[in-house]
Amino acid sequence: MSSHISLAKNSKVVSTDELSKLKDPSLFRAEAFVDGKWVKAASGKTFDVEDPGTLEKIGSVTDMDASDVRKAVDAGSAAFESWKKTTAKQRAVLLRKWYDLIIENKDDLARILTLEGGKPLIEATGEVLYGASFIEWFSEEAKRAYGDVVPSPVANSRMVVMKQPVGVAGIITPYNFPNAMITRKVGAALAAGCTVVVRPAHETPYSALALCELAQRAGIPPGVINVVTCSGENTPEVGRELTTNPTIRKVSFTGSTPVGKLLMEQASSTMKKVSFELGGNAPFIVFDDADLQTAAENLLACKFRNSGQTCVCANRVYVHESVYDEFVDKFVSLVKQKLKVGHGLDEGTTFGPIITERGLLKVEDQLKRAVNSGAKVVLGGKRPSINVSGQFFEPTVLVNVSDDVPMSCEETFGPLCPIYKFTSEEEVLRRANNVPVGLAGYFFSRDIGRIFRVAEALQVGMVGINVGNVSSEVSPFGGVKESGVGREGSRYGIDEYLNIKLLNIAF
Repeated sequence: MSSHISLAKNSKVVSTDELSKLKDPSLFRAEAFVDGKWVKAASGKTFDVEDPGTLEKIGSVTDMDASDVRKAVDAGSAAFESWKKTTAKQRAVLLRKWYDLIIENKDDLARILTLEGGKPLIEATGEVLYGASFIEWFSEEAKRAYGDVVPSPVANSRMVVMKQPVGVAGIITPYNFPNAMITRKVGAALAAGCTVVVRPAHETPYSALALCELAQRAGIPPGVINVVTCSGENTPEVGRELTTNPTIRKVSFTGSTPVGKLLMEQASSTMKKVSFELGGNAPFIVFDDADLQTAAENLLACKFRNSGQTCVCANRVYVHESVYDEFVDKFVSLVKQKLKVGHGLDEGTTFGPIITERGLLKVEDQLKRAVNSGAKVVLGGKRPSINVSGQFFEPTVLVNVSDDVPMSCEETFGPLCPIYKFTSEEEVLRRANNVPVGLAGYFFSRDIGRIFRVAEALQVGMVGINVGNVSSEVSPFGGVKESGVGREGSRYGIDEYLNIKLLNIAF
């Protein structure tokens, strides 16, 4: 087992001291946001939020239950009656103001995100800008929710198709992108004319609340955006309320496949419209004609972004046997050179902590099982020794990994990078598709015929070809098989929050 992982400066970071560096301290809110007001839970209960890079408490947040959620839903329902009547241009203007405020406050938003989510500050800033791009995009798409005129089979009638907002939308977001997962969903919902009740992850609620503060400043009316924070203990009942309350007509969720299946079952009780972006197990394929340096550089970002905690991370890396050793050497060299482990606010950090303890334990368990089955660790493989007490694990590269171990069959959601050999196109496609999920996939080749064959054969919703990134505000984001239903972002994203209505007019 080889370490050789670079560490950042690792000066002692005191999480609470970092909050004093906010330019606008009012962005750091601790209460839920309902009907345009900052409110406490009826029970008066709160829950603590920790910095995963130090395990220090950074604050306490309102802990709402199902009864509190019902009040938020009622507020969203009341606001919907007027919000749905606003013009697309009016909604576009307000969303643009919100976007401008997010950009203006990007440094504070990034610092808050790093403190609760652990991302290196430069990466957190990137998420804030990425998240803002969805508000900008949907401010423009609000004016493009076009209908149709359908040629009628009857001479004395005309058929018109119009689109109308679904109603109140329940939004459930994960901890790994606490800013962008909210803006990608809420931007589309508001542009369509819907109101929302958002439940952010209990690990990372502060980013959601900061966005509410800016939305209020932008002039978005009370009740249009509601955020209900809750502890892990209250999460099941809050989720159940959002999926079964008959007033909510749409549920959008990003998270694991097992939880998505549960929420879909609950939402079926009232036949809600749903869009679920669930787990992935992305293959990353390097063919023998690939540019190996480009492939290695893209794998570095694709695998280790957010310390491997993204649903579109490369999870299984397949390299043709003829270039296998060369590629592994190039990739390991890049990891040693580019990644520096440390607290996200520490100078030079490019690789932060695992956000949750259960995530860290899963990484260690998958690694242990792989090694016990014959895998070899060529880089990393342990918790690093650094001057903080957070939940860190080294970026880890493995070879000789069996296809039958959990690392190969399940989403890792952490910094383990197994690299497998393959011999033929047919073989690697069979192995790449041999999982129940299909969110993203990547491959590198300069053969134009192979590019189309492989792209069409991969059973995923998004394919990166000679690039390790598939997401932007203009591209449809979503998967197939057990990776979910629906699409976010792009011109398709707003349709998830619209109903189609036919007008058949006789004269």
